[in-house]
Amino acid sequence: MLFNSMAALALSAFSVLAQAKPLEAVASFTVIADMVHNVGGDRVHVTSLIGPNGDPHVYEPTPADAQALKKADVAFVSGLHLEGWLDRLIKASGYKGQPVVLSDGIKTRSMEEDGKRITDPHAWNSAANGVIYVRNIIAALKKADPAGASVYEANGERYMAQLQALDAYARAQIQSIPVQQRKVLTSHDAFGYFGDAYGVTFLSPLGFSTESEPSAADVGKLIRQIKAEHVSAYFFENSGDPRLVKQIADASGARPGGELYVEALSPADGPAASYAQMFRYNVDKLTAAMKGE
Repeated sequence: MLFNSMAALALSAFSVLAQAKPLEAVASFTVIADMVHNVGGDRVHVTSLIGPNGDPHVYEPTPADAQALKKADVAFVSGLHLEGWLDRLIKASGYKGQPVVLSDGIKTRSMEEDGKRITDPHAWNSAANGVIYVRNIIAALKKADPAGASVYEANGERYMAQLQALDAYARAQIQSIPVQQRKVLTSHDAFGYFGDAYGVTFLSPLGFSTESEPSAADVGKLIRQIKAEHVSAYFFENSGDPRLVKQIADASGARPGGELYVEALSPADGPAASYAQMFRYNVDKLTAAMKGE
């Protein structure tokens, strides 16, 4: 009898220990790391390969990234060719899993760039798409850790409701602005999904990636377009080089609207330390600029 109760105690201690060790998750950049953290809670330890204010287009992985990926139980990426460096990193790390692509199920948008059709990878900039990312996270965490399924479902449902409220907030704020005023200049074409969802026109000197460089003719054409369409404001991006957009704004007469957070969260003490904060901050900044405030 004593042996049985000791065995039961040992077993329950083991199960507590087994639960105490969180699932190791790796995310390619801070926006999706925060989403995974919201769904995973205490059961998941999340490492973001790219830190705050980092640019996922031009990122160069480090040996520490390879180590983190090798130890990961599950890895998350946004996909749509955003993380072009990932295949090299997987090979270098020896990671045996298949990364979870969070943009699966998104209705993608594309544009013609240098004679090629390019898919826009910035899908998370619509909060409705953010909900699809969260659904994919819930499914992946339940598969990696079936014992935590009810936790992931509850956390995920709560988080999706928050993102749906933000989606409605963005619509309400932007619909109060006359359509002809909803035009903004940004560093690169990262707000297409936002523009499609909420009815804003974004112009930018760079295409979908910050790796490209516009020609003088492209810049001249954009300046003429900004003047003709009376674009109200220009914005820098926290992860990009502000010089080109400043030069275009100076030549076209657009007013400064401040800084937007597009592909990276701010540090913890900044205004966009979570995906939800980042989304609301961007909506408020854009709305104020388009209203001329």
